[in-house]
Amino acid sequence: MKIWLNVTIVTIQQMKITYLCTHMKFTIILSFFSLTFMACGNSSAQDSSQNQAAVQQLQQSNLITILEQDSVILIDVRTPGEVNQGFIVGADSFIDYNSSEFKSKINQLDTNYTYVMYCRSGGRSGKASQYMVENGFNRVYNLAGGILQYKGELKKP
Repeated sequence: MKIWLNVTIVTIQQMKITYLCTHMKFTIILSFFSLTFMACGNSSAQDSSQNQAAVQQLQQSNLITILEQDSVILIDVRTPGEVNQGFIVGADSFIDYNSSEFKSKINQLDTNYTYVMYCRSGGRSGKASQYMVENGFNRVYNLAGGILQYKGELKKP
């Protein structure tokens, strides 16, 4: 009886050790895959944040200063109907963000210039700015608040 009891205890202890080893292997493998997927996820998040960081928000108070610099182009991305209601003096180009020709017109621009984009409130110009950055433009500003926040003179066509 004593021998059988010792064998049972040894067998139970071996089962516990086997269970612990299997559980630890599973935990290690699971941890490895979790870290791998997290690293991949962080990598793409960093890539997109680097792209977004290239689009700079230009405060209204700094617009005049930046427009005085050489090689700066102010682009209005609103619809023709919105432009007819008035546009910021100094706007060099009007490229409707909603137009089917938007991308082709943007791709014709020189990537060496600095661009300030604006729309009604900053949404479309933000998307336009992001498109430009993703397509090789290095110095792109989105006018924060768009024309709604602009306090300067407006010109009508």
